Amino acid sequence: MRAMLESVASRGYEGTTVPQVVADAKVSRNAFYELFADKTECFLAVCDQLAEEVLGDIANPTEDTWREALRAGTQRYLQWWQDRPAFSRTYFVELPAAGVRAVEQRDRQYARFVEMFDGLAAWAREQEPGLPPLGPLATKAVVLAVTELVAEEVRAGRTERLTALAGDVVELIVLMLAGRAA
Repeated sequence: MRAMLESVASRGYEGTTVPQVVADAKVSRNAFYELFADKTECFLAVCDQLAEEVLGDIANPTEDTWREALRAGTQRYLQWWQDRPAFSRTYFVELPAAGVRAVEQRDRQYARFVEMFDGLAAWAREQEPGLPPLGPLATKAVVLAVTELVAEEVRAGRTERLTALAGDVVELIVLMLAGRAA
């Protein structure tokens, strides 16, 4: 899986082949096909594993307030991507090239982030009962907006600057989850 990640990061998804991956991984072609049906399945396994890692890193806050948890989680999220430039490029730039299965995989991961933000929004309303009701698309819009902001930086080759977005991203999320009252 590491060889797949490195190959896609350097050659792009279209330019990556199973023979290259097995040569880079120093495994046999048969060993590859015992684990994966094809290149896409291997690539999606890499994406799933790393998406699980990033979500696990931010999904269980230890902070006392929703705002503190949001600030800390946003910083960890952006730092996670910044620390993994090869995967950042692979996920944000190359994933769509892997086709419908990859986009469906990404949508499943997005749904998990939407659930996480649903929980954060509920926590916000417990702590600040005067907040307005949450709009039906608010948490989905948060996930899509933050994802695209990060993707834009990655596509522009500015992965090393992702953590500099933290303040603006937190402000955007607070606005979307708590409204102008925040």
